[in-house]
Amino acid sequence: MRKPTKKTTAIVIAAVTALAGGGAAFAYWTAGGSGTGTGATAASSSNVTVVQTSTVTAMQPGDSAQSLNGTFNNPNSGPAYVGTVTASIASVTKAGSPVVGCDATDYTLAGATMVKNAEVPADDTGTWTGATVKFNNKSGTNQDACKGATVNFAYTVS
Repeated sequence: MRKPTKKTTAIVIAAVTALAGGGAAFAYWTAGGSGTGTGATAASSSNVTVVQTSTVTAMQPGDSAQSLNGTFNNPNSGPAYVGTVTASIASVTKAGSPVVGCDATDYTLAGATMVKNAEVPADDTGTWTGATVKFNNKSGTNQDACKGATVNFAYTVS
């Protein structure tokens, strides 16, 4: 038996490599196809709620303005953007009933639109401030109907 030469060994290695791996590199299947998928759905959101945390003490004619401030509650799983908070006087009541002779015109609500322009984090709170309320002094007018009245505020977020 003859001893293989370097040249013979190189040819055998090249042939084995070509058969084992080199030929497989050019083998593939061709196929066509098509498919469908569903689009992503945006989550729905719950409204951010506004909570007044300031306490307005008993107001009287000639009294100074009192601040309105509070927090937001964001129940969503993501942040919610709050541009403005707007306060309004919803009603004036005594023992839960409207007051005859006393209404929103007996009060001045200043700075009612408060600019926030911020995100309230998910499951978190943020704060707001800036509005004030005061009792109007209607000179020459009996305002006794407003004694003991409660001013109820409404807040909207945009």
